[in-house]
Amino acid sequence: MIREGTMNYVDLDPALQPLIESYLGTSDQELIAPVLTALGADAAQRLAPLADIADKNPPTLEQFNREGDRVDSIDYHHSYQELQKAAYEEYGLSALSHRGLHGWDDVPPHLVKYILSYVFVQAEFGLACPVSMTDAAARTLRKFGEGEEIAEAIERLISTDPNRRFTGAMFMTEIHAGTDIAQTETVAERDGENWALSGRKWFASNPDADIILTLARFPGGDDTTRGVGLFMLPKHRPDGSKNSYVIDRLKDKLGTRSMPSGEVTLDGAYAVQVGALERGFRQMAEMVNTSRLSNAMRATALMRRSVNEALAHARKRVVFGKALIEAPLMRMTLLPLQAEAEAALGLVFYAGDILQKADAGDASASAQIRVLTPLAKHYICKRARFVTGEAMEVRGGRGYIEEFPDARLVRDSHLGSIWEGSSNVIALDVLRCMRKQNTHQLLAETMTQKLNTITLAEAGPEIRELLTRWTAIVDRGDVILGAESYAAEALVGGYADDLAQLIMATLLLEQAGAEVTRDDNFRKLLVARTFIGSNVTADENAVVDTLTHFEDIVDGRMVARDAVFAEVVPTPAPVA
Repeated sequence: MIREGTMNYVDLDPALQPLIESYLGTSDQELIAPVLTALGADAAQRLAPLADIADKNPPTLEQFNREGDRVDSIDYHHSYQELQKAAYEEYGLSALSHRGLHGWDDVPPHLVKYILSYVFVQAEFGLACPVSMTDAAARTLRKFGEGEEIAEAIERLISTDPNRRFTGAMFMTEIHAGTDIAQTETVAERDGENWALSGRKWFASNPDADIILTLARFPGGDDTTRGVGLFMLPKHRPDGSKNSYVIDRLKDKLGTRSMPSGEVTLDGAYAVQVGALERGFRQMAEMVNTSRLSNAMRATALMRRSVNEALAHARKRVVFGKALIEAPLMRMTLLPLQAEAEAALGLVFYAGDILQKADAGDASASAQIRVLTPLAKHYICKRARFVTGEAMEVRGGRGYIEEFPDARLVRDSHLGSIWEGSSNVIALDVLRCMRKQNTHQLLAETMTQKLNTITLAEAGPEIRELLTRWTAIVDRGDVILGAESYAAEALVGGYADDLAQLIMATLLLEQAGAEVTRDDNFRKLLVARTFIGSNVTADENAVVDTLTHFEDIVDGRMVARDAVFAEVVPTPAPVA
């Protein structure tokens, strides 16, 4: 929809390649390059049209066959089936964090998965949910599970073989137990060496998954989340028979219509215990947290696609004898959206890199990723709703028509702020991290260290501004921690947003310094100034000052220092 002829989503993204150069080593860059080029073209030219068709042809549920037997078979349109082949088999998006693919002998860095998934999601958002759950299920089972049955499940969850591969899902939500897991009513009873589960799961995405992780109360457990265990629920019993649960109906959803979500009733369903029973919720949180970071990545991809659509329309649309993109107010509308998308991508890259370090045993990284994940989901997913809405408005009445992709992007964008915890739940998780590990202080120490090591003199005013604000936000966090619980919970939502914005602004400046050092390109500094002026300082004049370089910014062109800066501003002295 963006433009006719050859097109590649990677080529339309000025932020992606520079971030790859900053975060991935040379060998990883060489391996990902051909895959990324192929996927970028494939996503734009083949997968995006398939996604449009799949959205208009949602899956249907056949509960009984013609003989009257209960089958609970979900019928997918061929367009969605083609998207599944691309995601699971051709690009191995759910397997990339578990095995060598695309030339990697060993498991590639987590960032490889996030980068390729980010490009894929610009074409198709709905399928990314089961892809993410399949990846997260394998990670959770590998971390906590034991036994041959679980080992086989892991092997098939990470397979790209069409005859072997499994998909995964997590069934957590019940009518009374979505946010409050302690109210889980599904019960587990001993059945020999394994378990039989009975209960209702009210919102289960990818309900016909081969491997499901779910929660249930176990005998002797207390009334808290420690009384809820984690279980692996296979689609089929070990003897090959259908497991004892049924899909009651599929949900009629606002967005992600290509991918089924349903209501499921368990009736003595065969299940395998995963990890320690009393730690079931904590173990499931591993899967949820992984999915939350993927949620932020997917929201970022929606921003990128939406901005690309808006830019393409504004270039083509002529109003009063001029291209719409030449109008100053339109530029003032589009440029902050571009900055939002780039800032979000920077945070996804950073979080993916920190996750890699945490998995390698870095204690500081583990504490950081624990709070970065909810922060990224809280802020980016909400901003995706705004960015996709603004981009749809650029296209005007056409944007509101379902024949264009904007409406689908807006509908899908509302998912991120709801699934895997709504925004308020996520903000309270941030507060939990602060109370447990003072993570606001840890983030401030990490980010101020970054600011104090940036040698880019031209960024001096922004660096000084952010250093001041980091001091202030730590003080705010300390006040919240010292407040009564009622006040702390009331304040943490706005605090989480401000904290996320400061992290993103800092990462933009760090990346700006890297791009100047590497390429003598000042473009990213203009992006950072746009984001800071639009979000952190609310200084519209700072944004206006960048409009003369609008084309350079959105097209990813080289910006020389002399074209922008009249004088060098001294860098701030390092903070002791």
